[in-house]
Amino acid sequence: MRLASALQLFIASFLSAVALPVCALALDLPTGPVVLTVRGDNVAYPNVGDEAQFDIPMLEALRGREGSMETPWTKGRIRFSGPLLRSVLGAAGATGGMLKIVALNDYSAELPVEDATKLDTMLATRMDGQLMSVREKGPLFLVYPFDLDSDLFNEKYFSRSVWQITTIEVSR
Repeated sequence: MRLASALQLFIASFLSAVALPVCALALDLPTGPVVLTVRGDNVAYPNVGDEAQFDIPMLEALRGREGSMETPWTKGRIRFSGPLLRSVLGAAGATGGMLKIVALNDYSAELPVEDATKLDTMLATRMDGQLMSVREKGPLFLVYPFDLDSDLFNEKYFSRSVWQITTIEVSR
């Protein structure tokens, strides 16, 4: 009888330990204005219907980076900061091969998911420490790590650098 109880206790403890990480992956609901929606067939952690929606505090709580760099769209060296694109995709549980980044004005760019997984590409929320307004390319600007790799400073990556981002669509 004691062996059976000990076994039941072990199984219950094991299941609790396994279940905790799964619960930790659940995406909270945004409490502020939604600035980003991640959608697609492979969004494992949706928080509103079948989409993952984020407000600025949710995004800024994710692993990110800061980089000081020049871009074709700004004057001088600018310090950008925000979550890594791969952190955002991870928080949404979004998997696939291609990303379509869509802006407020419906401009979009398609890029391979490797741009998120192999590069330190960020969804900048701040420019020189200040949240970016729509007028200043905000609320989100896809910034490639031009400061880390000068080979990225070319038209291929410039065309993928979308600003005023509202949606990321993930596809196979």
